[in-house]
Amino acid sequence: MDYILLDLDGTVSDPMVGICTSVQYGLRKMGIEVPDIRVLTPFIGPPLRDSFRNYYNIAEEDMEKVVAFYRERFSTVGLFENDLYPGMADMLGALQASGKHLALASSKPRVFVRKILDHFNISQYFEVIMGSELDGTRENKIEIIEECLRLFSADGPVAKENCVMVGDRKYDIEAAVKVGIPSIGVTYGYGSREELKTAGADVIVESVEELKEILLK
Repeated sequence: MDYILLDLDGTVSDPMVGICTSVQYGLRKMGIEVPDIRVLTPFIGPPLRDSFRNYYNIAEEDMEKVVAFYRERFSTVGLFENDLYPGMADMLGALQASGKHLALASSKPRVFVRKILDHFNISQYFEVIMGSELDGTRENKIEIIEECLRLFSADGPVAKENCVMVGDRKYDIEAAVKVGIPSIGVTYGYGSREELKTAGADVIVESVEELKEILLK
């Protein structure tokens, strides 16, 4: 696999504190108290609006308000309450050195993705950095993967069998299946082995080191 698409949250970095505390903040501003941020980990992975809709029944007329409250905290504090998984920077450097082409494929707004990658000093490893827009455009992971493949193909056709999507949740794997590219699920993030297997992951790994070995083959 020469073209590697990596999810951000739960795959490249662990954003639990920043995302969940910002969700807690947004819900509180809407009059909903969630004392334990750990119950908010299902927000890590899917599009933000979908999570507010599915887990807390936020009405459509209130959606932009709660998203704005979330971003009020996340855009200044939360995006930096984030930890790069041990060994990740080394893996990215090794992949780039071996001639692999890397894309960051996230449902998170691209403006935040870039800031996070810059914060960790790993932006230079990615030829393509793709995410959604602040207005919700391109939140669907299928659209994000397709846009990455389109950009990879700018200098010539890229065979789908020569690409792979790496992610920790079913949204990453299911999107890869629908687009028609192979996928690798990682269990060190926020999805279980069962979730990843059911979604159709071709390979499931338990550590960054194991992921590195497979991607360098």
